[in-house]
Amino acid sequence: MANRRLRQAAPTITITLALGVALIAVWQAWSIIAHLREKERETSRIYGAVIGALNDTLPDGQTEILTQLVFNVRASGLPVIVTDREGRVSACANLPLDPDPCDRLRLDDPRILDLVQEMDRINLPILAPTGGYIHHGSTAMARRLTLLTVLQLAVLAVAVAAGVWAFRTAASLHRDRLWVAMARESAHQLGTPLMSAAAWIERLRDDNADTALVSRHLRADLDRLERVAQRFERIGRPARTEKVGVGSLTARVVNYFRPRLPKHANRIVLSIHAPSAGPMVSGDPVLLEWAVEALVRNSIDALSGRGGHINVSVTRRADAVEIRVQDDGPGVGIEVRDHLFEPGITTKSGGWGIGLALAHRIVEEVHGGQLRYEPVDGGALFVASLPAAA
Repeated sequence: MANRRLRQAAPTITITLALGVALIAVWQAWSIIAHLREKERETSRIYGAVIGALNDTLPDGQTEILTQLVFNVRASGLPVIVTDREGRVSACANLPLDPDPCDRLRLDDPRILDLVQEMDRINLPILAPTGGYIHHGSTAMARRLTLLTVLQLAVLAVAVAAGVWAFRTAASLHRDRLWVAMARESAHQLGTPLMSAAAWIERLRDDNADTALVSRHLRADLDRLERVAQRFERIGRPARTEKVGVGSLTARVVNYFRPRLPKHANRIVLSIHAPSAGPMVSGDPVLLEWAVEALVRNSIDALSGRGGHINVSVTRRADAVEIRVQDDGPGVGIEVRDHLFEPGITTKSGGWGIGLALAHRIVEEVHGGQLRYEPVDGGALFVASLPAAA
């Protein structure tokens, strides 16, 4: 149960992480902008101080201004070490040492030379005007931005991983739902002949004189059970190709459903207009019968609890054979018409939306035809168009 809840929450987790990455990016950008503005002000102050020192004619003016510049460098927090030609430390500031030897003027502290090597690995030293070198590290802001970048990359990596996980989870949930729908579809298909066979058996127990009729219907139910088993054996296998008489195939489907429809309360009348055998198409008869049954059963379900009429017709139009199934039920809502043939889309309570999806795949993907829904006044019309056999 916990794993299922976690899989269901996968999209929410992914969106949350993506928002986290976006917030960190905004925070980082804002910090960089603020830091750059402060650096601009600091550079302007240093530039003004240098110009002032050059223009100052007082004996101690330049010294005072240069001393002020040293204080400005200290205030910036930039770790700086100045060494002479012989490599001895002549000045330093803002070193990350505790206690800071620069504050106590302990320039012979061996830790300073260790820090020089560490600084040079990060930033190349700058040649000083006196011939020595200026070694510098990173400010607190630079370290903070580095940390933010690492944090952002880490969150982004987690978000990508969560996205991949969410995608696989969604695909797994879709497969699970499809298998459940297939199981429900098989149970739905098996339920009709089983209930029908039970009713015929009850009539035989009542010593009904019309045993021949009952025997014929029982034979039809057993044949249907065998065809249902054949259909599910075809899943995942190449479709057969043979000449199929669409008229006789459709009539067989209608003649099976007709005696099993309600005759009194909420009566459903099922009629057919089709040639005795043709027209002919090239395809798999088992799968084509499955598609026609799905269309007829969809109309029967639409009339369940209210009754009505279903008209099935087969016609030849140019190079195509059309199977038209029309009912006078409630029709299909506009909100689902664009997704009507997708698995899981249904307008019936308790439905799994697999019948029309199967019919669509059989007609279009397997047989190269077209299955479409056409809105009509007071009902629904489904048209399956198949390429006619040469």
